[in-house]
Amino acid sequence: MSLRIDIISAVPELLASPLGHSIPKRAMDKGLAEIVVHNLRDYGFGPYRQIDDYPFGGGAGMVLMAEPIAQLIDKLRSERQYAEVIYMSPDGQVFNQGLANRLSLSGNLILLCGHYKGIDQRIRDRYISMEISMGDFVMSGGEIAAAAIVDAVVRLLPGVLGNEESALSDSFQDGLLAPPLYTRPEEFQGMKVPEVLTSGHHKKIAEWRLEQSIARTAQLRPDLLGPEDEA
Repeated sequence: MSLRIDIISAVPELLASPLGHSIPKRAMDKGLAEIVVHNLRDYGFGPYRQIDDYPFGGGAGMVLMAEPIAQLIDKLRSERQYAEVIYMSPDGQVFNQGLANRLSLSGNLILLCGHYKGIDQRIRDRYISMEISMGDFVMSGGEIAAAAIVDAVVRLLPGVLGNEESALSDSFQDGLLAPPLYTRPEEFQGMKVPEVLTSGHHKKIAEWRLEQSIARTAQLRPDLLGPEDEA
């Protein structure tokens, strides 16, 4: 059974390239994921397919209207069950590998991309089950965030990657950054690959990689280590 992800966007063109190549495309080609992008303007009002309006109370910017979003989510929910309806928002929990793991196992997902100043609060109150932030910064819309979430989630689905161990050895899967990586040639501009990696001794290689991961994490992301790990 494949994972279905429906993405609701006011600017669906922004999603064509990131979802049409690499891992997301591979997941779809293998039938392991179904990723469908919906143009919110198809549910807009009038000849110009209006989906936004001025905010009550005044102020700059426009707000995505409740009715088109609600109509589309109601239609999708009538067709299948969804584990989460997710809104990309700076108010949400910060996306990380643990959340990607959880979503890859949860079931079908709806991702709602905000645009302009955001969406009508009543959609958040009535329909949204989870809000996700990519960090403490603001983007023009939620499309890039949605593409990042899709990529991080579908690569975890069994069978998507050629080597199942590849995803398990990624940075953050064990709370650490990945160790340094090397490939041919064995010597490049006077720099040689560490001897342990060419020794063929798998236990020593695993020990070296763990040591390097801990050292690299301590240097670059000490916030990922607890007090006991840093000691």
